[in-house]
Amino acid sequence: MAFTHCTAVPGRNTIHTVLGPKDGAPYRSLSQLAVNRPDKAHAVAFAMNGGMFDDAGQPIGYYVEDGERLMKLNTNEGPGNFHVLPNGVFYGKAAGLWAVTASDQFAARVTNRPDFGTQSGPMLVIDGKLHPKIQPDGTSLKLRNGVGVDKQGLAHFVISDEPVSFGKLARYFRDTLHCPNALFLDGSVSSLWDPEHGRVDGGPPLGPLIVVEKPAKGGS
Repeated sequence: MAFTHCTAVPGRNTIHTVLGPKDGAPYRSLSQLAVNRPDKAHAVAFAMNGGMFDDAGQPIGYYVEDGERLMKLNTNEGPGNFHVLPNGVFYGKAAGLWAVTASDQFAARVTNRPDFGTQSGPMLVIDGKLHPKIQPDGTSLKLRNGVGVDKQGLAHFVISDEPVSFGKLARYFRDTLHCPNALFLDGSVSSLWDPEHGRVDGGPPLGPLIVVEKPAKGGS
């Protein structure tokens, strides 16, 4: 099973959540993000779709961008992948101290507003164990992507190169990347922008985006 794996390194990369231009509508695609990058913005290492959203591209769960909370934590029950509880939050400071945490634990433990945060679901790996509701190899096969943080604090972003089950994606995070906690970001709309290799995925409209930047020129 083939996956594309991108890594963000604390102190070397910064991570940001992005919906769209300030006071504007969501970008809805990685190509639109690419052509609208501010002139003085740091170079992009890679970017991915970053969580569940409504028909207008707005996040349906917790969402923080540049330290501003635009949506509260969503703990409601309901249909769809987002509500296969526990879901979770990917969050942290821009330059490091990144984490993936189940939403109930996030609500109980996190008191300081992070620089960025996005809620999605379900969790794939929780404290080293697969989500209890994820089958080892379910019959639902889709292009899927997710994010996990390992014990060294590196953030691992993974997108499948072919349709996969939740179980295969979850085991890749746990067994290959050794991430004790990992979060499903989406399926069917899963997309990657990898400037170095000339890849900009298209497809259905997106919502929140996760942008991993390179250091400023002259930085470490």
